[in-house]
Amino acid sequence: MKVVKNYLYNAGYQVFLLLVPLITTPYIARVIGPTGVGINAFTNSIIQYFVLFGSIGINMYGNREIAFYRDDPKKMTQSFWEIELLRFSAIILAELVFFAYLSWTSKYHEYLLMQSLLITAAAFDISWFFMGLEDFKTTIMRNMVVKVISIILIFTFVKTAQDLAVYILIISGSQLLGNLTLWPFLRKHLVKMNWRKLNLWPHLRPALVLFVPQIATQIYLVLNKTMLGQITGVTAAGFFDNSDKIIKMVLAVVTATGTVMLPRVAHTFAKGDNAQVQRYLYSSFDFVTAASVPMAMGLAAIAPKFAIWFFGAKFAATNTLIMLESPAILVIAWSNVLGMQYLMPTNRNRDFTVSVTVGAIVNLILNIPLITFFGAAGAAISTVISEASVTIYQLYVVRKELTLRHLFTDIWKYLIAGLAMFTVVYWLNITRPFNLVWLLIEIGAGVIIYGILIVILRAKILKQVQQLLHR
Repeated sequence: MKVVKNYLYNAGYQVFLLLVPLITTPYIARVIGPTGVGINAFTNSIIQYFVLFGSIGINMYGNREIAFYRDDPKKMTQSFWEIELLRFSAIILAELVFFAYLSWTSKYHEYLLMQSLLITAAAFDISWFFMGLEDFKTTIMRNMVVKVISIILIFTFVKTAQDLAVYILIISGSQLLGNLTLWPFLRKHLVKMNWRKLNLWPHLRPALVLFVPQIATQIYLVLNKTMLGQITGVTAAGFFDNSDKIIKMVLAVVTATGTVMLPRVAHTFAKGDNAQVQRYLYSSFDFVTAASVPMAMGLAAIAPKFAIWFFGAKFAATNTLIMLESPAILVIAWSNVLGMQYLMPTNRNRDFTVSVTVGAIVNLILNIPLITFFGAAGAAISTVISEASVTIYQLYVVRKELTLRHLFTDIWKYLIAGLAMFTVVYWLNITRPFNLVWLLIEIGAGVIIYGILIVILRAKILKQVQQLLHR
């Protein structure tokens, strides 16, 4: 029941995160325009490399280590401080490299400085500790309060295109503040320890092993915006950034299972219950398939008129980008289950690393010709193909211990229901005037059609739902 509770907490938070951009993004798009959105996306993509370098795989590694040792308070306390001090050291080095970069580049200095608060914020990010404990309530409630404060500040102080630096400062500053507010909660979980026994070095190598896949992941999450900014211009980066935001907002609700299940599976694996680990995986895979198919197809169906209504007429190009990138929701959901809920918690680090490295290489190779010839549309296509390559490789490496047919037993049912839903919603979208009322009608129609067909086809997800209701 704890897994369900944590998922509801996390999914609820992801819905909240979904609502925040629904409130702020249309306002920001209209106030600072495509160029401002593009500058923010481009400079943020650069800063993320330094954040990545300073994090050195700590979030995934720390989450797993705390999950392993949470039944031993002394060992857990020592592991926490060793891992956190290792991160502090890496962040200091990342800050030094950033200022060296800043002295070398001549563009967007002011915006890069505002964004650099995110590097400092990463040093104080201890959410991995609470996730390892499966204490999602603490991090979620804190994040929600900070987000609400940031929304108020945005509407209060960001009024014109000249306030772009203020907007960036609010976003990065709220991240730092949010991370700092978690520290007082440590007192409930940590015990006294002998500081002389601290030894950072045993954590460096395993953290670096997980750092490699994060580098690869970052390439195809951020490199698109960096390359668009360099090859096509920051405006194209702004178009892609907005379409990518919509995809990631929808995807976050599905991938909430990965955040919840990683520590649970790691703890189960540590106890040697491999059969239960597999049962978790099959259930999660079916759940994310049932949820991501209608989300991907529904988003593609409303895309033709959504961007102009949501972002404004200047962002009309985003319509096509959302349709092109929407299949990524399904393949990322699958790779999230296979990678974050199976390979990672069961110490299959090498396989996970190779999978995301494959995706990064595919993305890098495809980006150059596709962005050069098709601009932001090329970046969207490249994203889908690279994410699919990650999933295909992960399916390949787990083929001997998992029954692939079992994973995909009911996919045809979800696809039939999804296609029927897409057809109706797409027809409504292109034949009716688009406004908030019709958006809600389209979403409602899609949910009803998909739900009815899932019941008629007797998909496995219904059994999961029944089991949850009777607990």
